[in-house]
Amino acid sequence: MQVILLEKVVNLGNLGEVVRVRNGYARNYLIPQKIARRATAAALEEFEARRAELEKIQAEKLAAAQAVGEKLSGSTVTIPQKAGVDGRLFGSVTSMDIAAALVRDGFDTIEKSQVRLPEGAIKAVGEFPVQVVLHADVVAEINVVVQGEMV
Repeated sequence: MQVILLEKVVNLGNLGEVVRVRNGYARNYLIPQKIARRATAAALEEFEARRAELEKIQAEKLAAAQAVGEKLSGSTVTIPQKAGVDGRLFGSVTSMDIAAALVRDGFDTIEKSQVRLPEGAIKAVGEFPVQVVLHADVVAEINVVVQGEMV
């Protein structure tokens, strides 16, 4: 299926490009999220009429993400978890826990889908680098410190 991208999508294309994607990806993700639109002649004409407006919205989203990224980059988040004497956690620290800690620290726009854990959930006490993807072009590096609470 061919779709017109209404915003930049990583590994797919930029705003306004007509790309071919699998039917399920378009029907189940791109179109319902309003990231893309089916590429028909009428849709192409409407897109060209709205191109300036969509580019302005995209630039505003990028500027907002860069502003949050500058504040977030290099920050440290501390998460207390119950741990044994050997430093292993009872359970784990997931992207949801990190997003909740960032919201608690004042970053209201962070969602769990934006937190990328390179080696999966954190299962030990220590300091770990984590990426937060705020926009397709903005990635902030933060440090997550997991402190062990003795049971």
